[in-house]
Amino acid sequence: MGRTGRLYILSAASGAGKTTLAKALADGMPNTRLSISHTTRPRRPGEREAGDYYFVDKACFNAMIERDEFLEYAKVFDHMYGTSKSSVEDCLAAGCNVVLDIDWQGARVVRNRMPDACGIFVMPPSRQVLEQRLRNRGQDSDAVITRRMRDAVNEMRHYEEYDYVVVNDDFEQALQNLKRIVSGLEPLPLPPTFRIDELVDPSGV
Repeated sequence: MGRTGRLYILSAASGAGKTTLAKALADGMPNTRLSISHTTRPRRPGEREAGDYYFVDKACFNAMIERDEFLEYAKVFDHMYGTSKSSVEDCLAAGCNVVLDIDWQGARVVRNRMPDACGIFVMPPSRQVLEQRLRNRGQDSDAVITRRMRDAVNEMRHYEEYDYVVVNDDFEQALQNLKRIVSGLEPLPLPPTFRIDELVDPSGV
């Protein structure tokens, strides 16, 4: 029997850049694929069916739940997201590494089902940078951004459930750290100016 692949879970608060990093990691590493999730969220401008997500309606998503077709699924910002069980298992069995771009709720379910999965939490360099990234998207009102920042702090508090923390301050350096992890190497040390306690302190929201 040939070598089986390994599952890598990337999680982060919204705006930390994990989706872009996950795509770059899968594109830049041999024998590594990005798992494409199903979602009930409306498609955003520029997004591609089966390239960014499989966009389905609630009825279809619920039917997949009934048929036990998801490795994990969760509700995030009022929309459902799920990872196809068969697509992940088939890739791993074929010897490919699989990168999952999912939130901490889904990561917890996957780690319970696949304890050998490697968890990586992507952090922004600071709360100020995270808020600016959300504003630069130009997609949300001030009220929504305030909500996303509050939710981000709650999400980032789960970083201790992961094997590694990677700071996305400089994109290329963050990507290199991810590649080191997938290659079996230790990532570079966290930046000396990085203050994880400030990021996860709820009193600052």
